[in-house]
Amino acid sequence: MTTLADFRAPALDGRDVALADHLGQVVLVVNTASRCGMTPQYEGLQQLHDTYRDRAFTVLGFPCDQFGHQEPGTEAEIAEFCQLNYGVSFPMFAKVDVNGSAAHPLWSWLREEKGGILGDAIKWNFTKFLVGRDGHVVKRYAPQTEPKSLSEDIEQALTVAA
Repeated sequence: MTTLADFRAPALDGRDVALADHLGQVVLVVNTASRCGMTPQYEGLQQLHDTYRDRAFTVLGFPCDQFGHQEPGTEAEIAEFCQLNYGVSFPMFAKVDVNGSAAHPLWSWLREEKGGILGDAIKWNFTKFLVGRDGHVVKRYAPQTEPKSLSEDIEQALTVAA
């Protein structure tokens, strides 16, 4: 059975990252954008990361330019924007497609695991997937779901053994 550990993705700095490195952690996977009305969610995502990282939790950010060309920058520009404006210290990855035939395999899997209101397609930036310590998807959240509202679900996932 497929889990988060079965995927790899390039980081913003170009390093190839095995997502198996996060097995045993609770992970929130998010498609992000720097020029979106929901971009201020970076602040809440960073707060979640800061609050729970010592308990084996992390946020994984995946910039995506598929929605209204709201992530037009290069990987270096994205990294600078996230650091300067929101102090992002959680792992950020290179831009990916989350829908369509060119979708990153991770995002194809996430969509298959937890469909949304419009079927399995990602409808906008800041769609979030909570992944348990065992690498399986626990829950999917709509783009407008504020990060701070996920605390109870994260707490619950953190109590489950891998």
